[in-house]
Amino acid sequence: MKKVLVPLAPGFEEIEALTVVDILRRAGAEVVVAGTVTGPIEGRSRIRVLPDTTMEKTGDSFDMIVLPGGAVGAENLKKDERVRKIVLAVNKNGGQVSAICAAPTVLAAIGVIDGKKVTSHPSVRDRLGKANISDERVVVDGNIITSQGPGTAMEFAFKLVEVLYGREKAEEVNRGVLSRV
Repeated sequence: MKKVLVPLAPGFEEIEALTVVDILRRAGAEVVVAGTVTGPIEGRSRIRVLPDTTMEKTGDSFDMIVLPGGAVGAENLKKDERVRKIVLAVNKNGGQVSAICAAPTVLAAIGVIDGKKVTSHPSVRDRLGKANISDERVVVDGNIITSQGPGTAMEFAFKLVEVLYGREKAEEVNRGVLSRV
């Protein structure tokens, strides 16, 4: 079973976070939703989500980390040293590092997307450092997976399943979901 971390910070984009968690769990991944703060975390649309645990209790042994966007949420992830440490550990260990919407700016700040082909929400592309920016909805470059925003969340989630488990598993999960991916 693949182990995936989805850190939630105040101001996270609900569609991006919860779509990914749902689709990955349907595929059989062990998804750990960890809060950067204790208790329920309020997203950008004021939906409150109770994470499984907190960042202090996660460790750093994951096959994948998925950073949801939301302008405020991404800024809060960027300020969190625990997020930085786990991104670096997953990247160093050959795991998958993924981000959607404004969250690729977190990866840029950490320095893991320099020279990589990435995408993001158009409003933050000027903050992607030395990355090679693409207009594609979902981009995979090695172990870095990025996507543009809430409207691409389902495609992003299925790409994550495909990367972890293969195209056949993504198609199997989609037979129950009926998404256009």
